[in-house]
Amino acid sequence: MAVKIDKKIKGYSVLTPEDKAREAAAAIPVASVPRETVEKEVPQDNIIQMHERIERPEVLIGSTYKIKSPLVEHAMYVTINDIVLNAGTEHELRRPFEIFVNSKSMEHFQWIVALTRIMSAVFRKGGDVTFLVDEMKAVFDPRGGYFKAGGVYMPSLVAELGAIVEEHMKSIGLIHDPEMSAHQRAILAEKRKQYEDRAKKNSDVSVAPAAAPVAPAAPAQGAAEDIAVTGDGASFPPSATLCHKCNTKALVIMDGCATCLNCGYSKCG
Repeated sequence: MAVKIDKKIKGYSVLTPEDKAREAAAAIPVASVPRETVEKEVPQDNIIQMHERIERPEVLIGSTYKIKSPLVEHAMYVTINDIVLNAGTEHELRRPFEIFVNSKSMEHFQWIVALTRIMSAVFRKGGDVTFLVDEMKAVFDPRGGYFKAGGVYMPSLVAELGAIVEEHMKSIGLIHDPEMSAHQRAILAEKRKQYEDRAKKNSDVSVAPAAAPVAPAAPAQGAAEDIAVTGDGASFPPSATLCHKCNTKALVIMDGCATCLNCGYSKCG
């Protein structure tokens, strides 16, 4: 059968038997299925995620941390309360819900209240709240920071508050800290032992004669001052300097290379 074309041909395509079969299958009417039937057949987990519409339960579990900073006269107590979502299921999740800071010192009262209210609002908003840790730990005090016990440097009071939030998030599994492998820990322990043996050997060689007992008095006083700066409970050499990677006063010189006895960082690679 001849077909007369009155318009200009702009394109064409070849119709294959597969195309004809597809068109025939599409023409078959499909019976409609009620929505309730489909929803019953589809499995639902009913997983609850953190969002701002979740109401606060009557009881929350939490932890209280103590901050003893030389920047404030009295200690500060940080309480972080958590909410447990999907309790008793395989999707159980513990998320921070609110934070409070209490102290006898009223010097920083207004900004502490403002900061904790904003942080609590961010916690209840949901989503990834771990960014608060990096933002707070990056705050520095123009008057200078301080060393915590163990030689960990804190650039400000807000930074230590951020470190506490990080520690809490690690304890509830919200932040996963990459741990050193057994091989790395063995190398670090070996380096530390080498440094301690070398320091002990040097101290034995540099002992002054018994005829001049007054000479060693000055180094002993200097060492006591170094230990005091490092912080109570420091387990690193008093002569160690600050490591920029882990902010711990544990950087020593070994074989002409700066090496951290806390995180294993080495300037020589």
